[in-house]
Amino acid sequence: MCGHCCSTPLLDQVPASLIPVLDSKVTMETGGLPLELWRMVLAHLHLPDLGRCSLVCRAWYELVLSLDSTRWRQLCLGCTECRHPNWPNQPDVEPESWREAFKQHHLASKTWTKNALDLESSVCFSLFRRRRERRTLRVGPGQEFDSLGGALAVASLYDRIVLFPGVYEEQGETALKVPVEIVGHGKLGEVALLASIDQHCSTARLCNLVFMPAWFSPFMFKTTSGHVQFDNCNFENGHIQVHGPGTCQVKFCTFRNTHVFLHNVPLCVLENCEFVGSENTSVTVEGHPSADKNWAHKYLLGLVKSSPSVLPTEDSDFLMSLDLESRDQAWSPRTCDIVIEGSQSPTSPVASSPKPGSKAGSQEAEVGSDGERLAQTPDSSNGGLSPSGEEEEKEEEEEDQLMYRLSYQVQGPRPVLGGSFLGPPLPGASIQLPSCLVLNSLQQELQKDKEAMALASSVQGCLIRKCLFRDGKGGVFVCSYGRAKMEGNVFRNLTYAVRCIHNSKIVMLRNDIHRCKASGIFLRLEGGGLIAGNNIYHNAEAGVDIRKRSNPLVLCNQIHHGLRSGIVVLGNGKGVIRNNQIFSNKEAGIYILYHGNPVVSGNHIFKGRAAGIAVNENGKGLITENVIRENQWGGVDIRRGGVPVLRSNLICFGYSDGVVVGDEGRGLIEGNTIYANKGCGVWMMSSSLPHVTSNHVSYNGLYGVAVFSQKEGARELPGAQENFSEDGDAALWEPELEKDEDPLRQPVTVALVESNSVNHNGASGLYIQSSEALHVITNVIHANGDRGITVAQSGQLTRVANNSISCNRQSGVKVEAQCKVELRGNGIYDNRGHGIITKGDSTVVIENDIIGNRGSGLQLLPRSDTKVIKNRIHSFRAYGIAVRGRTRALVQENIFFQGKTNKTIFQQISNNRECIMQNNKFLVFKKKSDTWRLMNPPARPHLENSLRGPSAAHSGQKVTAMATRITARVEGGYHSNRSIFCTIL
Repeated sequence: MCGHCCSTPLLDQVPASLIPVLDSKVTMETGGLPLELWRMVLAHLHLPDLGRCSLVCRAWYELVLSLDSTRWRQLCLGCTECRHPNWPNQPDVEPESWREAFKQHHLASKTWTKNALDLESSVCFSLFRRRRERRTLRVGPGQEFDSLGGALAVASLYDRIVLFPGVYEEQGETALKVPVEIVGHGKLGEVALLASIDQHCSTARLCNLVFMPAWFSPFMFKTTSGHVQFDNCNFENGHIQVHGPGTCQVKFCTFRNTHVFLHNVPLCVLENCEFVGSENTSVTVEGHPSADKNWAHKYLLGLVKSSPSVLPTEDSDFLMSLDLESRDQAWSPRTCDIVIEGSQSPTSPVASSPKPGSKAGSQEAEVGSDGERLAQTPDSSNGGLSPSGEEEEKEEEEEDQLMYRLSYQVQGPRPVLGGSFLGPPLPGASIQLPSCLVLNSLQQELQKDKEAMALASSVQGCLIRKCLFRDGKGGVFVCSYGRAKMEGNVFRNLTYAVRCIHNSKIVMLRNDIHRCKASGIFLRLEGGGLIAGNNIYHNAEAGVDIRKRSNPLVLCNQIHHGLRSGIVVLGNGKGVIRNNQIFSNKEAGIYILYHGNPVVSGNHIFKGRAAGIAVNENGKGLITENVIRENQWGGVDIRRGGVPVLRSNLICFGYSDGVVVGDEGRGLIEGNTIYANKGCGVWMMSSSLPHVTSNHVSYNGLYGVAVFSQKEGARELPGAQENFSEDGDAALWEPELEKDEDPLRQPVTVALVESNSVNHNGASGLYIQSSEALHVITNVIHANGDRGITVAQSGQLTRVANNSISCNRQSGVKVEAQCKVELRGNGIYDNRGHGIITKGDSTVVIENDIIGNRGSGLQLLPRSDTKVIKNRIHSFRAYGIAVRGRTRALVQENIFFQGKTNKTIFQQISNNRECIMQNNKFLVFKKKSDTWRLMNPPARPHLENSLRGPSAAHSGQKVTAMATRITARVEGGYHSNRSIFCTIL
C-alpha cells in the first residue's frame, strides 16, 4: 500500500487526502522503495502534510525526522518571519537540528496569542457563542485600506493586518486598542512604517517591518502593561520603550542607532538581534523587576526554560589549555601541566652569572678578595654540592689528611607542592600541577557553588542572548536595581560592552567581548552578579573593571590580549575572581588599588607584559592558589601601601622576579612556591614592611630573597600611573574608605622573613642591602649558588635567628663593613666557603652551631668589631676562627673542635690586644673512640619553639639541617691544649 500510494507521478503535489489512508499498521516493506526515494518524495510536501505523515507510524515519523538537512532546512530558511537560526553571530554555522530550530521559532511566534482563550472566556456566555474566525485586513495601494490607522479603526481581536510594499507615515500617535498582528508583505525592507505607536491592549505582534520615528516623536513604540512581540524587523534612529509590568519578545531584529529602554520589566527577551551604530546605549535596563506581572510572564518564562540552554556541559566547556599561544588554538577544559620553554634554565651557569653592576655583584675567583672560597655548582639532583673529575680526586687526597671526620646529616628542604618542583626546570619538560592548582571547567565550578548555579539558572528582568552589539558607543546599561542576563552575545568595537551600577545585578554567560575603546565590563556603586565563561580580549582598558563596593563573581573567563590590565579592582571594589585564565595583557593581569579588596583564587595568570598581579595604592585582596607564570615583570607586585594576603600560589618561570614588594608595600606572603624565575624569588625594598613566611623559594636565577634600600633598588611598575578617568582623580576615593578590621593585616613594625625554604637559587639565598630593621627567622637556606646570606648594608639592626644555612656554594653568612647584624641560634653547616665572614662594625655571633664548612668557621676581617659568644665551632679543613689584620673581637664561652692535622684551631696574636678571650673550651681528640654529641642544647636551629602567627600552620613543611653528633677518627698526633683562641692564616 505504501508503495502504491507514493508511486504517483505527481511527486510535487501529493494530495493531503491520500495520507490519512495510511494507518499505523503500514510499514516500509523491504521490497518497496529505497529510503532515499522516500526522502525525495517527502521533500516536496508542505508543513501540514509533513505533520500528518509523521503521525502515520513510527517508521514514517523517523523518516520525516531524517529530512533535517533538506526539507526542514528549506522550510526554516524560506520563512519570511525568521532568519538563519545562528544569525547574526554565526550565520555560516548550521544548527544542530533545523527541525528543532524551526519548531522553536514557530512556538515563539505564537506566544502573543496565548491569552486569547483567557480573554474570550472572560466575556459572558462565551461558551454559548461561536468562535469568531480571524480576519486579514490588507493595507496598501489598491487594497481595501490606504493607511494603517484606517485598518486599526475597524480591526477586531487578533485580526491580521498585512502591509503591502511601500512607505506608511502616520501623522499622529497611533494607538493599539485591541490585540492585532501587523505584518509586512514581501521581503524585509519593502515595507517602511514611520509612526509612533502606543500600545494600550494586552498583546500585539509586529513582523517583517522597517520602523522609523515619526516627525513629531523619537519613540517608535511604547507599552506600559501589555505584551509586544517583534519578529524580523528593522528599527532605525529611534527609541523603543517598555515599562513594567509590560513585557516584550524580540527576535531576528536589527536596531540601527536605536535605543531600547526597559523600565521595571519583569521579563523581556531579546534573541538573535543586531544592534549597530548606537550613539548612546543600545539597551538600558532600569529599575527592579516589577512584582506586578502581566499574563505573558509565565509563557515567556516557560519558553525560555524550554529552549536550548547555553549553560555549559563537560564536553562543551571552552577553557583553554595552559600552554596556548593565542585564543585561536584548541580549547581544553582543564589545565594540568606547564611546558617549560627555552634552552636555558634560570639557574644554569650562563643564566645565573650576574653581569657587572647587576644585583648579584661580580663573581669571585677561586679565592676571592676576602679569602672566600669558590666551590662547585650545587648539584640539582640531591640538593648538595657534587664535585667532579679532577676536583673530586683532589678532595679525596685532602680527605686522607683529615685528622677528624665528622658524622652528621644535612637534609635539604621539601617544597610545598612537591613533585615536579623538587628539581631544576628542564627545557622542554612538562611540569605536572597538583590537583589544587588545576583549572576546573565552568560546569564543575557551578556544581561546587550552588549559589552561583542558582544565579546562572535564574531569569529575571531582561534576557539578551545570541545578539550582536557592534560599532557604537555602549552595549547594555543596567542601573538602579535593574536585573539583566546576557548569554552567548558578541560585543565588539564599542566604547564599552556592559555597564552595571547602582545595586544592579547582571548574569553574563559565554559572551564574546572584544575591541572596546574603554573597559569591556564595568561595575560600580554596588553592582554585582555573575560573569562566567566569557571570552574578553583586545580591549583598550581593563577587561573587567570593578569599583565602588561592587561585588561580582568573576568565574571561568578568558581575559587576554588587553591593551591595559585584565581585571581592575579599585575604590573599595570587592568581588570573587576565581578559576579564570588571564594572559597576554599589556599591563597587570589583575590590578588592585585604592582599597580594592577582592578574593582572587584558582586563576592562571600568565604571559603578561607586566606583572601578573599588582597591588598598589593601599589595595588589599586575598590572593590564594593561583598559578602565576611567565610574566615579564614580577609575578606579584606590591607597593605604595598595598597590603594583600598572598597565600599558597605557584609563581614560576617569570622573566623578572617572583614577588616584588616595592616602596611602602606590606602584606602577608605565606606558603607560596616561587620557582624558576629569572630574577629574584622575592625582591623587597627596605621601606616596605611585608611578612614573608613559609614560602618555598627555589631555582630562581638571582637571589632567593633580596632586600634593597630605596635609593639603590627603586623600580617602577609599568602602568603604575594608570589613569582611571571614569571617576576622576584618585583623591576622590579617599572619603569612601572602610575601616580595616582584618586580623591578617594588623600593623607590622619590622619586615619579617620567617620560616621560608630558600634553596638552589643562582646567587645568595638572602641578600640584604637595607637601611631599615629586618628580622630573618627560622628559615632553611640551602644549596644556593653564592652565599647563604649576604648582608651588604644594614643601617639598623638585622636580626638573623634560628636559621638553617647549609650547603651553599660559598660562605654561609657574609657581613660587609658598617653593618649591624645579630646572628643567634643558627645552624651553619657544610657551606663551601667559610661559615661566617664579617667586617661589620657591630656583629654579634651568639649561640650558633658553625660546623663542617670548607673554609674557617669564622673569618674576622680588618676593622671589624665582633662578639663571638657561646657558639660551637668546627671547620672541616681549615681553622675554627681566622683573623686577618687588626680587628676588635670578644670571644667568650665558645666550644671549638679541632679540624685538620696540620692546622691549629687558633694561635697567639702578639700585637692584637683588642682581641679578648674568655672561658672558651677547646676539644682535641686523643683516641679513636672519642665521640661527642651536640647536646645541651641539641643541634641548632631550634624551630619548634620559634613558630608563631600564621607560620605555625605550615610547620609540617619546614625541614632543618641538624647536626646530630660529632665523632672523631684519630689518624695522627694532636695539638697541645694551649690558652689560645685566634688563628691567623
